[in-house]
Amino acid sequence: MCGIVGYVGPQPATTIVFNGLKRLEYRGYDSAGIAAVQGDGEIAVRRDEGKLINLQTLLQQSPINGHIAIGHTRWATHGEPSQRNAHPHTDESNTIALIQNGIVENYRSLKKELEENDHHFQSETDTEVIVHLIDENLRAGFDFISACRLAFNRLKGSHAIVVLNKHKPDKMIAARLGNAGGVTIGVGDGEMFLASDMPAILEHTRRMIFLEDGEMAVIAAEGATFTTLDGAKVKKSITEIAWDPVSAEKGEYRHFMQKEIAEQARSLTDTIGERIDFETGEAHLAELNLSVEAAKNIKRIASVACGTSAYACLVGKFMIEELARIPVEVDYASEFRYRNPVIDHNTLFLAISQSGETADTLAAMDEAKKRGARLVSIVNVVGSMAQRISDGIILMRTGPEIGVASTKAFTASLIDQLLLAMALGQARGTLSPEKSYELAQAIMALPDQAGHVLSNGNDFETIANIFHEREHFLYLGRGINYPIALEGALKLKEISYIHAEGYPAGEMKHGPIALIDEDMPVVAIALQDRVYEKMISQIEQVKARNGIVIALANEGDRRIANLADHVLTIPKTHPLLSPVLAVLPLQQLAYHLAVRRGADVDQPRNLAKSVTVE
Repeated sequence: MCGIVGYVGPQPATTIVFNGLKRLEYRGYDSAGIAAVQGDGEIAVRRDEGKLINLQTLLQQSPINGHIAIGHTRWATHGEPSQRNAHPHTDESNTIALIQNGIVENYRSLKKELEENDHHFQSETDTEVIVHLIDENLRAGFDFISACRLAFNRLKGSHAIVVLNKHKPDKMIAARLGNAGGVTIGVGDGEMFLASDMPAILEHTRRMIFLEDGEMAVIAAEGATFTTLDGAKVKKSITEIAWDPVSAEKGEYRHFMQKEIAEQARSLTDTIGERIDFETGEAHLAELNLSVEAAKNIKRIASVACGTSAYACLVGKFMIEELARIPVEVDYASEFRYRNPVIDHNTLFLAISQSGETADTLAAMDEAKKRGARLVSIVNVVGSMAQRISDGIILMRTGPEIGVASTKAFTASLIDQLLLAMALGQARGTLSPEKSYELAQAIMALPDQAGHVLSNGNDFETIANIFHEREHFLYLGRGINYPIALEGALKLKEISYIHAEGYPAGEMKHGPIALIDEDMPVVAIALQDRVYEKMISQIEQVKARNGIVIALANEGDRRIANLADHVLTIPKTHPLLSPVLAVLPLQQLAYHLAVRRGADVDQPRNLAKSVTVE
């Protein structure tokens, strides 16, 4: 997952930046690079595919000396992992060097425009269009700051960007657009630091400034100035970070769970990575190790997991059956091996585990392997047992998830299953190029939409203040969002200790309706999809019995707003992607209710992050 580090000051810049990149290695990456303005006034770049040892070798063979530098570790999104696609990128005159986290959603149209204006591209990346946009503005006579601001305003998507200019060797420009990439600025004495994650610069300073969406910083050794992307000045405060690793890693957040919820725009970007070609819609899952012929021979898929991951499997069932037309059976891993499951060599056995060490899941995988199934695992922890025993893997790429209640690993596993469904559908001929392209465009927009949901101002604190003393909640959903009702209820009971049940909405009248009264909040997932009218009917039935409705709806839905007591909103997306956005407000709702009740959010009673015993 992409990492950013920068430095300006009296010390050797490349050393500080390289060491910062090493501290971000835990996030995963496929290439790395550093750019610095040298004493001769020229920008020097060293970058290479693979691990940081390759970059270190380059720097030893051909050192860069300077007092301002930027560095980057990259997960490929546009363009395969290679030296020419690694960051930093420069313009044709080697005046500008730039690094970026995020996806430029409108890069195709921008690239076409720039090529028509005689710009020549050296890489396959979307990031390079930003370099050329800035160069175009400099050619037109704009100063460096204005050239960057104008370029940033043309980008669609979520980004963290840092830029050097050899004609301005005493400063760098950083910007945050959306929520897919964080930018933390460290304040030193006569020197300044910059990173996507605080651990990269913590050894140098405890004084941190956090850029918000739509803000830009001009950073020099003596300090930084801040503006919006419209040029309005912004006053920023310095946050003192306690000098202990755990508190520091929380950064500006009160709990790890809160931080990990907020990180999902970025973790979605990372898990998408290079795995889909946005030009064609083709999904590429190299580590799946599954040939076209093998994909065609799959007769059924058995998905197993525990807890949150089991609900992810239920969402994946909808995705895989829709796109690949393969029947999917979902089991709790803890129950799978205690019956006589029908598994053979034509079965693809899919296991999902954040840790890759969940005892029940590993036992189920062992049982399936004995029966001849092909094992595929979706895991977050590299080198875990689940990964080692699998025939193919899909890594979540979320970075460490510390909070016991899973959030970013859940949404990453949904995307991983969608990509799996696309890859299988394309191999089997059940997913057309047109539908593939449509999905790819929706996936490309997803991180920015997630960032929007996470910062759109839904008033969770007010809802928490009203309902924190309730002891029961009911969650309702239909279709692909029925598992999201299950997951929303699980999150609430896990961290707030409020009893909550998730139900398919059509089953409400078969029992749960007896519970509904003025003391029972009902969370209804009522998106504008194929079951929208059915959900309207469920909400009306709840209201007819004096029930309280907290509705999750699409933005601008006045019909729901007039029916429900409280409304949480998400933007519209492709129906198969709606669960990714729908779960975000439910995570936030659970978090705020737990905080209001004074619960230990990160370490709920009786729970462990990884259940390694049966």
